[in-house]
Amino acid sequence: MALFSEGIRSMDDLFMHTLEDIYYAEHQIEKALPEMIGKATEAELKRGFEKHLEETRGQIKRLEDVFQKLGQEPKGTDCPAIDGIIEESNEIAGEIEDKRVIDAALIAAAQAVEHYEITRYGTLVAWAQELGLRGVVSLLQRNLKEEAATDKKLTNMAMKRANPKAAGKKSVTPARKAPARGRKTTTRKAATGKTTARGSSSRKGTSRGRRKAA
Repeated sequence: MALFSEGIRSMDDLFMHTLEDIYYAEHQIEKALPEMIGKATEAELKRGFEKHLEETRGQIKRLEDVFQKLGQEPKGTDCPAIDGIIEESNEIAGEIEDKRVIDAALIAAAQAVEHYEITRYGTLVAWAQELGLRGVVSLLQRNLKEEAATDKKLTNMAMKRANPKAAGKKSVTPARKAPARGRKTTTRKAATGKTTARGSSSRKGTSRGRRKAA
């Protein structure tokens, strides 16, 4: 993204240039995901990439809605950053012979892409708010939210399966919380003690009543 291009003279120009940048990036990601799906070995990772492909297409549609609301024709501008990230990920995945390591490499590449998108959408949301472009903020925020959610899911997959497998270890599963036995016992004792106390008070009251009656 050439931020110091001669065509950028104002904040509005900067916003539009960045919008065109992410529009181009999303199209490149849409093209790259099918190959990543084909290389993934874990079924969960394949499904994750497939879902993100659907989300990417939806994000492109929202970006086109943003262009329309701004009275502009949707168009992209070359983004060397995203091209470089995708090219590097393809090279690394192509060099790995051990299938146990491929998924870890693919997740790392996907997260590099996600982080780029998160920074772009975060910036666009902030700039749209500053420029008073309220009609497009919600569309950009939805894309940002989806990218952040995808990044979190990739982290979980890496920690649970891909990274341990690549390192030759067993998969890590989240530990289950032990039942709070101590708390329940304490509660029962407290309840029992309270009931006993009431019973004692009741019996004392009855005894007093008998003595008076006598």
